[in-house]
Amino acid sequence: MLKKLVFFAFIVLSTTLFGQQKRMLPYAIQEGTLNEQFTNLSNMSRSQAGDFKLIRRTNLEIVRKNVLDSIARYQKEITALKTNTSSSTGTISALRDSVTTLDAALQTERHKTDSISFLGIDFAKGSYHTMVWSIIIVFLLAFLITLASFRKAKVDTNEHQKTAAELQEELQNLRKKSLEKEQLLKRQLLDEQMKRGS
Repeated sequence: MLKKLVFFAFIVLSTTLFGQQKRMLPYAIQEGTLNEQFTNLSNMSRSQAGDFKLIRRTNLEIVRKNVLDSIARYQKEITALKTNTSSSTGTISALRDSVTTLDAALQTERHKTDSISFLGIDFAKGSYHTMVWSIIIVFLLAFLITLASFRKAKVDTNEHQKTAAELQEELQNLRKKSLEKEQLLKRQLLDEQMKRGS
């Protein structure tokens, strides 16, 4: 009885496995890549006279449906990629415009930082600094020349004042002497007149 039971279990199991294999055959052409599905379809087909194979219509319809599904999915992906590409192109164009605008603004700022406006005229910083230092040096030289001229004039003035004071003193002395001489002459004249009158 045990042998019968084991034999019966073996037959049930093999029938079940064989039945599952038969049911799995259409699923073999439904799974995997399209290349694998075509390979499985070719393996499941019967060979006929060399290069020809007989393919079941249901299997062919399954593979056809899978191919159409794959094509539809790829077309959706292509459309999505084209949409992404066009939006990316727009973004790239906007970024390029932004870069161009920023570059122009940067050039303007560089010009502003590299130049200085003086009396409404734009000068490069180097030229402006050279001009300012030249003006400062000219003013410094003019100040030193004026200071030297002022000192010389002061020294000359002091000398002239000293000379004038000496001349004034000499003139006073001459006046005194001429006054004394005149007085002396008047006395002598008076003395002479007195001598003649007596």
